[in-house]
Amino acid sequence: MRYTVDASIFDLHPNVKFGILIGRNIKNSETTAKDEERLRNAEERMRESFQASQVRELPNVSLYRDIMTKAGVNPNKFPPSVEAMFKRILKGGNLPVINALVDLCNAVSIEQVISLGAHDLKDIHEDLAVRFSKNGDLFLPFGAEEYEIVEEGELVFTSGNKVQTRKWVWRQSELGKTTTDSQDIFFQLVGFDDGQEGSLNKAMADIEKLVVERFQGTCATYIVDVNNTYIDF
Repeated sequence: MRYTVDASIFDLHPNVKFGILIGRNIKNSETTAKDEERLRNAEERMRESFQASQVRELPNVSLYRDIMTKAGVNPNKFPPSVEAMFKRILKGGNLPVINALVDLCNAVSIEQVISLGAHDLKDIHEDLAVRFSKNGDLFLPFGAEEYEIVEEGELVFTSGNKVQTRKWVWRQSELGKTTTDSQDIFFQLVGFDDGQEGSLNKAMADIEKLVVERFQGTCATYIVDVNNTYIDF
């Protein structure tokens, strides 16, 4: 299977990087007390470090918003999903407990202030791409049973003509939802930095460690950028 980022995406921001991890044979579970402790600690550290009024200026978030604006998406109306999540936390709210993998991915996202999506590969049957939508693209909203038509020209993440995430990093589909039965997962992270100490590399290392140690699976990692616009996995 191939994952491609269309060259036009790098015209929006040449330094954007996509961190991809393929986790196999994961043993997901209900959230344990230790799992939830990491999530709550991450929330608390974020509250200690930032204020709600700073959400749009947080590392990475301002760059997500910039790319969305250049792509014709209004980030005030359709904010990056992590922006909404961080705002909830900084206003004093806690994220709900869902399952171990989702909750620990959220913890890593908060810790590294980065966009991180997890997609169950059992629902993905065609090549993946970050591109602008075409005629015939469809989206199944979270919790819905009927597909909706996606207009042409929207920045999306797709599998064939099935849109996995609308308006780039705004909203994920019901397809690929991670559950306790999920075993093979496609992780997609979006960052802008270089070096091992950058948020993208730190988050990828954290996810790889979780897949191998917490969930007893195997993990392959990749970087897709302006110089390497696709991978096969």
